[in-house]
Amino acid sequence: MSVLVFAESSEGKFKKSALEVTSYGKKVAEQLGTNLVVLTINSSESAILYNYGAEKILTVANTALKPFNAKVYANIVKQAAEKESAQVVIIESNTNGLYFAPMVAASLNAGYASNVIALPSETSPFTIKRKTFSNKAFNNTQILTEIKVIALAKNSFGLAENMVSGTTEEFSPVLAESNLTSTSIEQTSGKVTIADADIVVSGGRGLKGSENWGMIEELAGVLGAATACSKPVSDLGWRPHSEHVGQTGKPVSSNLYIAIGISGAIQHLAGVNSSKVKVVINTDPEAPFFKAADYGIVGDAFEVVPKLIEKLKEFKANNA
Repeated sequence: MSVLVFAESSEGKFKKSALEVTSYGKKVAEQLGTNLVVLTINSSESAILYNYGAEKILTVANTALKPFNAKVYANIVKQAAEKESAQVVIIESNTNGLYFAPMVAASLNAGYASNVIALPSETSPFTIKRKTFSNKAFNNTQILTEIKVIALAKNSFGLAENMVSGTTEEFSPVLAESNLTSTSIEQTSGKVTIADADIVVSGGRGLKGSENWGMIEELAGVLGAATACSKPVSDLGWRPHSEHVGQTGKPVSSNLYIAIGISGAIQHLAGVNSSKVKVVINTDPEAPFFKAADYGIVGDAFEVVPKLIEKLKEFKANNA
């Protein structure tokens, strides 16, 4: 028996979330009194996983696995789970994970829980806490099947170094056939992505036009943050749809979310509610976002943001 974690990599490198899911997997393995196995695909730095408790690493190296294909990846995880007699399979609750984790569960006849935010409160019956109703509530879900599949929400557990002396094994699964093909992939470079960012700076219609987005990008640059926007902004064509965050866009689970000129429609709040600290800048003191914010500034963004940038630059210069 074992706990199996799939640690996703990008261009061979692990994101923080892959180390988080490994840390979480180690704690679950300890609760169950078993060992942790981590599966990687086309990673160039698998050994770092030993620092977070991986006792065995299965490495898959195959250029045919670029780009991501949900059906093929799900089948690889299934084969690894069967090979290692995995009792629990843990995957990141990110865009890819939410796509293929249900396929893994179905193939293993396993119960499945997404958006998990804590270690099991009980192991018999296996009981797990997860976010529900668009992050507005929590529930405790019991998984009664022999095999369990868990998708861990980003930034819910954190990193826990637990250095072990593990082993690495090359794994050559049979690749499933798929009728899905990618004709092209467009990637941005040199920018922090919303999925990876610890800080996100987001703008809304209060900025009045795409020509005013420079201060959003400047503030993000000072903070080392990703830029984002509300749905109306992307619908108007001021910003690309890839920056749209909210219930119908990309979910945000950052440590800090700064909303500038965003009133806070319920769909937007549902998508960013997992962020740990939310700061709002808006001229309307009755804007719904203020009720959900940890900190709020009632003021004109065109006056507040430049002063904020100036103070942050002064702080960085004095603490360089």
